Amino acid sequence: MKYHKDTYLMIIGGAEDQTSDKVILKKLVDCIPKKEKRMVVITTATEEPKEVGEQYVKVFEKLGVQKTVVLNITNREDTHDPKIKEEIEKGDCIFFTGGDQLRISSILGGTTVHELLHEIVEKGKIIAGTSAGASMMSEIMVVEGKDEEAPSRCTIKMAPGMGLVEGVIIDQHFNQRGRIGRLLAAIAQNPHSIGIGIDENTAILLNHTNVFEVVGSGVVTVIDGRNITYTNTSEQYPDDPLAITNVTVHVLPNGYRYDFSTNTPILNKKQR
Repeated sequence: MKYHKDTYLMIIGGAEDQTSDKVILKKLVDCIPKKEKRMVVITTATEEPKEVGEQYVKVFEKLGVQKTVVLNITNREDTHDPKIKEEIEKGDCIFFTGGDQLRISSILGGTTVHELLHEIVEKGKIIAGTSAGASMMSEIMVVEGKDEEAPSRCTIKMAPGMGLVEGVIIDQHFNQRGRIGRLLAAIAQNPHSIGIGIDENTAILLNHTNVFEVVGSGVVTVIDGRNITYTNTSEQYPDDPLAITNVTVHVLPNGYRYDFSTNTPILNKKQR
């Protein structure tokens, strides 16, 4: 999709620091060019919307955000509320909390709120999401899967996401939960997509040029399956181990970048 020149998407791998340096959330707030900043937190994914919403209000207030509005959209009927649309349109940054990404896609997918999210990205607003709020960003979304297991068909379950980022499949809590197997399985089934595995307290900040920068204490694992020469994914039984050859993997820590237009990592001069 086309992004406005002022647009940023921040996709966070979960468990971002909210108490000490707050590097990721501070970076997010700093991306808002206005002095008077307005944040909208959408808690659809979580089963504890009040507690989670209040926590983010406090964090963003400490980071200098003048107004944080919490929207708990719990069903598809809520998406028709004109007040919901008004608050989203007034926000400088729309932030999705963690929880269950299937709640986001099943409640918001195909609604006027879904359409509005795409519209505001094209107008230069910022959209961010952590954990479940990260997974839902892609067109194909990881719903669930087995952690710390060899990749196989039953390692991964997928569903349509919200499509805010094209051509990628995103997974979160990546190295902390041993999720490389399930992302490899996802890419074997969708070799046209780029797999993005984001660690906890780590994020990618994607700009309008389709380049993302890594922010945080962990790493981002990029899996490129475009040059796969062989995979048995169409032949194997659900529990059979996956065979896959000629996969390209990049591991990128804080400050490194990646260009989706050319599918290549970018090293800063000091990192070469």
